[in-house]
Amino acid sequence: MTLSDILPTLAHSLHPAPDRRLWPDVDDRRLRWIAATFGTPTYVLDENEVRHQCRRFREVLSGFRVAFASKALSCKAVVRWVGEEGLWLDVCSAGELAVARAAGFPDERILFHGNAKTPEDLKAAHGVGRIVVDSVDELERIADARVLLRVLPRVAADTHPALATGDTGQKFGLGEADLVRALEIVDARPDLELVGLHCHIGSQIRHVATYEQAARRMVALIARLGRPVRELDLGGGFAVPYTSGEDEFDLVGYADRVTRAVRYECARQRVAVPRLVVEPGRSIVAKAGVTLYRVTSVKHPFVAVDGGMSDNARPALYGARYQPRLLRSGPMARWTLVGRHCEAGDVIAEVDLPRDVHPGDVVAVPVTGAYHHSLASNYNQVCRPALVGVRDGTTRVLVRAETEEDLLRRDVG
Repeated sequence: MTLSDILPTLAHSLHPAPDRRLWPDVDDRRLRWIAATFGTPTYVLDENEVRHQCRRFREVLSGFRVAFASKALSCKAVVRWVGEEGLWLDVCSAGELAVARAAGFPDERILFHGNAKTPEDLKAAHGVGRIVVDSVDELERIADARVLLRVLPRVAADTHPALATGDTGQKFGLGEADLVRALEIVDARPDLELVGLHCHIGSQIRHVATYEQAARRMVALIARLGRPVRELDLGGGFAVPYTSGEDEFDLVGYADRVTRAVRYECARQRVAVPRLVVEPGRSIVAKAGVTLYRVTSVKHPFVAVDGGMSDNARPALYGARYQPRLLRSGPMARWTLVGRHCEAGDVIAEVDLPRDVHPGDVVAVPVTGAYHHSLASNYNQVCRPALVGVRDGTTRVLVRAETEEDLLRRDVG
């Protein structure tokens, strides 16, 4: 074995090259500066990556309407970015709608979701582009609206049970009996316009065939209804890789196969081809995000950091896996990266880190743009992190870090 054979292996053992599929184009020097300037934990979000994903979806799915599912990451800056890139927006609460309106997002490009919309939600939703109806009861509280009726396509998605939403036994959508009743109500209400049907099969869906099956079943349902349907919203849930062993979702294959399936089934069933709508959320913002922590203590095999399940609930909720790294090199060893919260389940990842990891080191966790800021909590009265935006050579705070004063301001005693 020559020296040229040994050096790449040695370099990898000291500092493995990051898998670029998991990381935005923000270098380690910038990340270390952000940690030093804004503190930790901090969410970092690459604006260029968000905009790139918006453009990719619009280009690949050129025949579809693309609506960003803002539940993945709801803040004024992100809403502005996706609006500027020409996407629609879906929201599922009066709060998410308030963020959209504060960002200047046009009402006519907003879809309002939710399986249990409150009267306050529906009052706020007046004037939006579409309301996705999830129950017959909603129709009694909706006026002057364009509606989509959400149904269950009865498709079992290959994902975690907590992320599956398209099969029977779910809280989402109208069963066939309720769908018939909903259509009767809409037909009797001249102020309600039925625009189309909606379905959603789940999240982190990896196989295009699952979406294809749902699309075929939705066209068959349209044929059974015996009425024209202008729009067919197939939801989102496109998987993203969180570790090097996971594949990218085949978006090009999705565009081809789902479009062909819908056209074929419409021709076979002799119904008009509807406008197709998709709702990506995670796949727009996940890769754009990096979370920065500082190591607080080391007790082999545990490395503890100054955040955890209050800023990333996904490992505790459904066993999500990550591939963090330390922002410096050194001979590697296997560690369990854990959070600061009083729960044995507050584990971020099993990961290779430098053998000499010590308090003060900065740990970066990739693919944290989706469902991190959105799911953050104050467990143990820990303050929620700042969200810091990066674009080219500029860095700015998008959402400021929470303070103890913020916590106490709400606690009126």
